Amino acid sequence: MTQPSSASSNAPATTSSAASPATKERLATDEGKISVAQSVVQKIAGVACREVSGVHAMGVSTTRAFGAIRERIPGSSGPNIAQGVGVEVGETQAAIDLDIVVEYGVGIADLGRSIQRNVKQAVERMTGLDVVEVNVNVDDVYLSGDGDEQPDAPSRVS
Repeated sequence: MTQPSSASSNAPATTSSAASPATKERLATDEGKISVAQSVVQKIAGVACREVSGVHAMGVSTTRAFGAIRERIPGSSGPNIAQGVGVEVGETQAAIDLDIVVEYGVGIADLGRSIQRNVKQAVERMTGLDVVEVNVNVDDVYLSGDGDEQPDAPSRVS
């Protein structure tokens, strides 16, 4: 999910007055201002989420289907790291939404907390932004038989 470039004034990611003084000092220096693009935060969050064991894929079913088609096109840029990642980026803060597919048997609550922690740490460390929230939406469960090629089974009817 992508957000429009002009963020609304009531979104937590754009409320710069709530940012800690340390965040403001990291992003505004005597030499000028440092700004981080939305796409940068999306990519960092996507990579950090995929690093957590138990995450099978990212994105809702339609975006995963289009992504699979895009990856098969010769000369395409490969997988979209930002797939399944929505962000709002303000001057000093960011809010992140993740759509994931979990592997069967993984504890979803524990996985969600691990994802939140890893994504928050990665984005804050790399960008200097204060991450105010990381929302994890589990859209599907991957079963090892899903999408696997099945050998030709004998027909029960003729």
